[in-house]
Amino acid sequence: MDKYVCSACGYVYDPEKGDPDNGVNPGTAFENLPDDWVCPLCGVSKDEFEKES
Repeated sequence: MDKYVCSACGYVYDPEKGDPDNGVNPGTAFENLPDDWVCPLCGVSKDEFEKES
């Protein structure tokens, strides 16, 4: 599964870790995050993330 980087603050969403503080279980692919999920550091929406190269 691919990691995604927040273009605003640099936070990296790692699907192997998920985002348990915000109800996202480990193993959740970025594409499967809820539409209302936001960056846990700066609050921008999913569309501000880019696939890590």
